[in-house]
Amino acid sequence: MITTRRTLLKAGALGIGLAATPGLSPAARPRRTRVLLATNEPWGTYHAQPLLTEAKRRGWELIQVVPDLTQIKPGDPVRVATLTDVPQADLLVVNGAEAWPADVAKALNRLPMAASSLAYLKPVEAPGAKEFRPRLELVTAASPAESEVFGAYLGWRRRVRMVGSAQTDTLPKYAPRKDRVLVLTSVTHPDQTGNAAPGTQLLLDAAAKLEAAGKHIVVGLHPREDRTLWDRYELSSLGSVPESATVECAVGIPGTVFPIVAAVGVPLVGCVDPKLQVPDYILSVCSSTIDSPEEAVSAIENAKPASRGAVFDAVGPIGGSARRLYSAWHATIQSTRCNLTAATPISTR
Repeated sequence: MITTRRTLLKAGALGIGLAATPGLSPAARPRRTRVLLATNEPWGTYHAQPLLTEAKRRGWELIQVVPDLTQIKPGDPVRVATLTDVPQADLLVVNGAEAWPADVAKALNRLPMAASSLAYLKPVEAPGAKEFRPRLELVTAASPAESEVFGAYLGWRRRVRMVGSAQTDTLPKYAPRKDRVLVLTSVTHPDQTGNAAPGTQLLLDAAAKLEAAGKHIVVGLHPREDRTLWDRYELSSLGSVPESATVECAVGIPGTVFPIVAAVGVPLVGCVDPKLQVPDYILSVCSSTIDSPEEAVSAIENAKPASRGAVFDAVGPIGGSARRLYSAWHATIQSTRCNLTAATPISTR
């Protein structure tokens, strides 16, 4: 075949024509897979942040739906949208069945829905769970124990898929420094984003006892904690999980981060206020618990790392967790794609 200049010109013209065809234009190409997330803590974007790396790797968009932008800090890496400007999407994921996820689910009632546990909950069926169950295409949790709790919370009698926790995908190497103790705070006062956990005064007093005994205190602040309560100590700039790799022991109010810190290999002591209610699996990764500041020094000096069995039961398989979660979401999207419609909100209440 002889290629002439005329042939090339015709081919070029044809290429331009095809590029200009509406069906093949960049604007008309299939958009990236998009997942919307609604959490029990309406502005709690810190739950979504560990999931961003895998979203980027896959070329997906993960967008958290929030009531408004008043509690979103400038530079927050998590993309957010309100119900008035939420874009088309392929899946709605909720991490609980409290008021805000219920509002979002009601507004986006034509969108396939999954429930993925991203923070600890109590093993008691939530008031709104009954409304969620008929719509749920998938339920995931990190570990055997969390699966059991999340299933009870949702009143879910079917399979809960165990995927692990994305925060364990990049665990730091444990290299403790002598007499360095990490204090893991909770939230002293409830706010619009979520509730508080009792025990802050106990933890403050315990930290003072440890400092008096010669321990260097570094504080891993909960994202919603009042940092002024702790400014007499070193406040970690790394975050609780990376910082935990530098300490001999951690003491704090048991919460979602405890199993992750236990997976690093750090011995944990739980400060347990009588009013505190957390699932047993979180307490199981503690070497011991204290309910008096006078017990803090002895508990720290005798603390041991959690057993492998306790860590697995609490945090699930380590490594590749974000990939497993996204793969489960992808399978759900694929199975429901033929029925997908635009995620157009019909109401904000």
